[in-house]
Amino acid sequence: MLRFFIVFVLIQGVLFAAELLQPVQQYVVVPFTTVIAKLSAWLVHLFDDRVISYGVIIQNLDNQFAVSIQAGCNGVEASIVLIAAVLAFPAPWKHKLIGIVIGFLTVQTLNLLRIISLFYIGQWDKTAFEWAHLYIWQALIMLDVLIVFLVWLRYLPKPASRQTHAA
Repeated sequence: MLRFFIVFVLIQGVLFAAELLQPVQQYVVVPFTTVIAKLSAWLVHLFDDRVISYGVIIQNLDNQFAVSIQAGCNGVEASIVLIAAVLAFPAPWKHKLIGIVIGFLTVQTLNLLRIISLFYIGQWDKTAFEWAHLYIWQALIMLDVLIVFLVWLRYLPKPASRQTHAA
């Protein structure tokens, strides 16, 4: 358990430090966030054609309300925590890769729901928006990371030394 914790913290440190590098921001994080904004706007546009996105911003053309998807809101940090946990856990690489891919997709799916809900909450009530943005959704995204990690652990094959064999 101590080994897991140390490796988990080290991997997070490396990934968070890498995320802050200007080339990573410019060529990975900002383009990724732009895709998240476009995808969010596309999903909203399915039932509300007065919504556009440009760069990392989603805007309602009727009331001009807009949200800007910034660091901490794009799901990158939550994904880093999940990736670090999966990589730090002693498991076969095939299972780690599956956990990272499915976990990343799960976190990003919930993050899209988060962005869209905040977009509408913000148009309804600014105080509710701040509360949902700063407290409720922050906790829910990290809870999602924990649940995805725990579900991934459940589906890992048992180590050979702990498996029981029928006679």
